[in-house]
Formats: sequence, structure tokens, C-alpha cells
Amino acid sequence: MWVWILWVLAGLLVVGLGGFLALVVIMRTKNRRGLLLVRRFGRRFGRPVEMRTAGEPGASAAVIRHVGRRSGAPYATPIGVYPLGDDFLVYLPYGTEVDWLRNVLAAGSAELRTEGRTHVVAPRVVEPAEALPHLSAADRRVARLFGVTDFLVLERAPVASGGTP
Repeated sequence: MWVWILWVLAGLLVVGLGGFLALVVIMRTKNRRGLLLVRRFGRRFGRPVEMRTAGEPGASAAVIRHVGRRSGAPYATPIGVYPLGDDFLVYLPYGTEVDWLRNVLAAGSAELRTEGRTHVVAPRVVEPAEALPHLSAADRRVARLFGVTDFLVLERAPVASGGTP
């Protein structure tokens, strides 16, 4: 009986490790079909879980609210942000060809909710040389492992007198 359980655990470990290695290869090579599968999986299973707390104090994700560039429909997407002075830095592991980013770049602004606060932000795609020095050593290793070469700076819009952006 115990031998059977150990074989099952070993099999699950091998499958998990194989899945992780496949993910690393897909992310590093930017394989279109692979990225599409990873994004669909995340959209189906990860996004609903993240959206429950995204943008709230202590949450692991912020939420960016934007408008569709063709449809005009409002969207909300969970993203990971890192403080960058008064602005925010975002990894773009899937590259710059994702719908939410294309919407935000087309509009020139979006609403970002993080740590319970909402900010109007303007997007600016930056090179790794500008972004990497602002990340911790662990985050730089993760970026290297997954081949992240695109980053986004979300600059806070200035606040007008009266407290509205």
C-alpha cells in the first residue's frame, strides 16, 4: 500500500515539475500558442480568485480598470505592481501584445486600485535597464527565469486643486 502511495506522489511531483519547466520554456521563448494557453488558463482559473481581493489592503494584486479600445466596454484586470517612488512598476511577462495593455496604451490612462487607494495613471513601456534596478534581487531572478523583457511604468496623474485628478 505504501509503495503505491509513494509512486503516486512521485508521479505527481514529476508531472508538476514537467508543467513548471514547460511554463518556463513557453514564457522564455514567447511561443504564441503556449502563451495563449497560459493566458486562457489564468483567465479561467486565476483571475476570478485574484479579483476577489485585488486592490484591497494586503492583497497580492492590484486591479487596473480600463476601457476597450474597440468596444468601449469597461474592464478590470488584476496585475502585480511594485512601488516606484510615487509611481508603479509592472512586469509584462506575456509581452506588450496583451489586450489590457493595448487598451490602456490606446486610452493613454487608466484607473489603478492598489492597497485600498485608487489612482489615475498614465502608462509608459520601459526597457529592462530602467526597470530592473528598482526590483529586489529575488524579483530580478524571477524576471530572468521567465525571460521578462518588457516592463510598464504607471505614472500617477497630477492631482488638481480640490483633490480630483
